[in-house]
Amino acid sequence: MIQRTPARIEAHLSDHEHRSWQQLLSDSVTSPEELLRRLELPEEPWLSAARQGHGLFSVRVPEPFLARMEKGNPADPLLRQVLPLAEETGHAPGFVSDPLEESGAIATTGLIRKYRSRALLMVTGQCAINCRYCFRRHFPYDKQRLNPDDRKQVIDTLAASPEINEVIFSGGDPLAVNDRLLAQWATAISGIPHIRRLRLHTRLPVVIPQRVCDELLKWLSTTPLQIVIVLHVNHPAEIDTATRRALSYLRAAGVTLLNQSVILRGVNDQASVLEELSETLFEAGVLPYYLHAFDPVAGAHHYDVPDEEARHLVRELLSRLPGFLVPKLVREEPGKESKTPINLFP
Repeated sequence: MIQRTPARIEAHLSDHEHRSWQQLLSDSVTSPEELLRRLELPEEPWLSAARQGHGLFSVRVPEPFLARMEKGNPADPLLRQVLPLAEETGHAPGFVSDPLEESGAIATTGLIRKYRSRALLMVTGQCAINCRYCFRRHFPYDKQRLNPDDRKQVIDTLAASPEINEVIFSGGDPLAVNDRLLAQWATAISGIPHIRRLRLHTRLPVVIPQRVCDELLKWLSTTPLQIVIVLHVNHPAEIDTATRRALSYLRAAGVTLLNQSVILRGVNDQASVLEELSETLFEAGVLPYYLHAFDPVAGAHHYDVPDEEARHLVRELLSRLPGFLVPKLVREEPGKESKTPINLFP
């Protein structure tokens, strides 16, 4: 049994009307009109394109994340991640709906096997925030929705695969699911002797820090599994006081915190921004882990940064930061047994 110190939770993590994470999730901005209004941006030239993009992949932005954006600035790096643009309706060669070919890696309903020792469980198709560059923006979540009857099949598949020592909760965002269900999954998985770790890939502690609540910390700190949470932060402005507080609670519960970013045109494609991101993450107790080359998903080609430019940025980071704060530049390639490191000095 892994012993962890239960974390003390304050009544509220921010000043967003003292609402619960469930209420904040429910009250997310879900229309282009409201997003532009809240950020004091004119309808022209933004609304028409935003409506078209919204029709392809809906807008969803929770209040705590929205509050960190600069009003009146259409180039705000947080806004750029969530505002549909005209480019989304165009087509670019090589940008496809399933860039990682995950449809061919589904082992059973909701369970994806791409790597030998890890299995990815699609706990939900819901996200707290819809990032426009998401490589799963076209994923058929309806076909992979886990019903209560599917749990036994998933657990049986994992139990019959002794090479698997880690399960990854993903989605969607696994923390969009209630803690009772997550705890049930964790309990079932912890009963499989060869599984040592549970990893969660999530944006929720960043976009809604209130998600780090007593119920979450209770099951995280009592499971015998080692817990790793991989956050997704692309820009230092995403981390505010409430986020830092939430992350401190996770660390106190014994959780290892890592971060993976995607290199995005107009968001973090400058060495100074990536340097500040690494420093800000580490100050918040999070270790930079991966910097992903852009996955060529249809509708998001305007975010793409060429490999040579990405190499240059990371080489610059090596000159500015200690090695442990420089994330690995990688690409995920369909059919490969691991992430593929991108050679910085070809």
